[in-house]
Amino acid sequence: ATSGMVGEKKVRSEAIQLAAACRWAARLGYHEAVANHFSCAINEDGSQFLLHRHGVHWSRMRASDFLVVDCDGNILEGEGKIDITAACIHGEMHRRIPTARCILHTHQPYVTALTSLEDMQLLPLNQTSARFYGQIAYVDFNNIVSTREEGARLAELVKDKQIVMMANHGVTVLGPNVSEAFDALYYMEKAAENQVLAMSTNRPLRVMSHELATATAESWRENVTAWTQDHFPALMGILDSEEPEYAT
Repeated sequence: ATSGMVGEKKVRSEAIQLAAACRWAARLGYHEAVANHFSCAINEDGSQFLLHRHGVHWSRMRASDFLVVDCDGNILEGEGKIDITAACIHGEMHRRIPTARCILHTHQPYVTALTSLEDMQLLPLNQTSARFYGQIAYVDFNNIVSTREEGARLAELVKDKQIVMMANHGVTVLGPNVSEAFDALYYMEKAAENQVLAMSTNRPLRVMSHELATATAESWRENVTAWTQDHFPALMGILDSEEPEYAT
């Protein structure tokens, strides 16, 4: 299905990176049972993407566990089944937002804790959280995502944002590649953790002004690749030493 559209080596490289992302998500406690889902587009318009087969624990995910899927949820390459929620969320986002090459969806604890609050806004309390200032779409919960219509609703609400905070649900990160998307996922959790800890003191929060938060976010946008490009390769290097089978 992918012949003539993308190189086999590129697809394999992205499957390896996605497997590494899953294993690190498990190590960091971002996963939930065998639920949640990571994907990466493998052709220009995003109509085909890699998605892991359902039922594999993320701590044991391998590159070979990733299937080639289309936006309608059809499995084009590989064997196994896919999660219906994954098909609805990722299929519609890849279909409607072709710039979202990598899409990571989790119920990681601190971000999900914020999505459980009446006001779930991630505040610009430090330089980490300011990275995401103006980059977050906040969407209401509308039942478990099990239809393409709901996936389409979410995709339309994202617009040009990088992060989707899904009320009463979790978080979705959209990125240009696995490396930058996982870095954003990691720092979203760090930012949420810091906010929850700061709020737990019941003391006044030192929230940045709109101007300062905007300027900080702009600094991040201008330098994000340079500032984040070494993080994910370092994580993969640890797996290369400790769990090399992830790349098989």
